[in-house]
This record gives sequence, structure tokens and C-alpha cells, in this order.
Amino acid sequence: MQSKEEIFSMLTELLVDEFEIPAEDISLEAKLYDELDLDSIDAVDLVVKLRELTGVKIDPESFKQVRTIGDIVNALAEISLAA
Repeated sequence: MQSKEEIFSMLTELLVDEFEIPAEDISLEAKLYDELDLDSIDAVDLVVKLRELTGVKIDPESFKQVRTIGDIVNALAEISLAA
């Protein structure tokens, strides 16, 4: 199980490397669609990459409720606890 800090760090690295988002733009409050300019296709790619990195199955339907980086961190932490 990863801590929320570890999840945030992994997510930041992923967003910088795969989506070319500047690290300074990434915070727990950053809005995925409005501030980070991700679209629905990017969101699907993100789910796939997170699944590869964590080994955790993420339901794309539940991911539709995610709006911020903090939402992703919390969702992954909850999934990790349940696993």
C-alpha cells in the first residue's frame, strides 16, 4: 500500500513525463480539465497508465467523478486500502 504522498509523487512524475505538464502546475487542488488541459482521451490514457504503474484496477466509470489531482490521489488510496 502506498501513502498519499507516494501516490502524489508517482502521479506528478507520470503527468510530467507522459502528458508534458509542468511540475509546478501540479498540486492537489489542480483541476484536471480546466487547469491542466486534459481531455477525455487523456483521462482514459491516464487511467491505463495508472493501472500499469500501480497494478490496481481502476473503474473508468468511477474515474468520471474525479476533478482534481487530489481526487485521483484519494481514489487510488481508497482502492489500495480495499485491495
